[in-house]
Amino acid sequence: MSPLISTLKRVLKTRGVTYADLAQRISLSEASVKRLFSQGTFTLERLEQVCAALEIDVFELAKLARGEQARAQELTVKQEQALARDRVLLGVFYLAYNGWQIGDIVSHYELTRLQVFSLLRKLDGIGVLDLLPGDQVRIKVARNLRLRRRGPIELAYGRAVVGEFLRPEFDQVGGMFRFEFRELSNASFEVLKRKLERIADEVHELAELDSMLPSKDRQTVGVAVGLRPWTVSMVSGLPVRKADASA
Repeated sequence: MSPLISTLKRVLKTRGVTYADLAQRISLSEASVKRLFSQGTFTLERLEQVCAALEIDVFELAKLARGEQARAQELTVKQEQALARDRVLLGVFYLAYNGWQIGDIVSHYELTRLQVFSLLRKLDGIGVLDLLPGDQVRIKVARNLRLRRRGPIELAYGRAVVGEFLRPEFDQVGGMFRFEFRELSNASFEVLKRKLERIADEVHELAELDSMLPSKDRQTVGVAVGLRPWTVSMVSGLPVRKADASA
């Protein structure tokens, strides 16, 4: 069950709202509401409707769900090493982690069903997912997974991926890019850092919400967040006046 749905059920219980009460508030039958929760078939629109009925914001729900999980979990070094050694294995793990079904992978990529099963068995073997009967996959790592800083995957692919991400003109591929630099106080620097951390968190919150959608309705979106003290080269190249010796 999705952490979001589990959290939503806890919100219902905490507020003393039954399925019948909720059904009346959102104009559905009680049976339909029970199916939503048992099958996890919420659309984003339906989730927003339920949250409104419970007087909770969708982002507040996502934040609660994240808080109920362990802190950002990392793969073990051995797991990252296994994935870093095999680019295709890493790719299939990424797809499975993002909710792609086996049929979706086969129809979208040049992989046979047999190859996908073989790769999923390897992923099962290193402990990042369970391959279940009926072509089902259960992810065994946290939904807020982060790569290890300077870990095997980042060392193997980090620079190449960042370079590939920055190479195109962002506006020509439907994105946006802005690079701003001004002189700020330490206090303002900390304010910006907190805001960027919040944006990074929201990427994962939105991904968790959208994981309920079929893979054909989603696309991978890259968000690069960075902030550091820096002297722009056109200033650093200016000659610096030496201190007045008589001072």
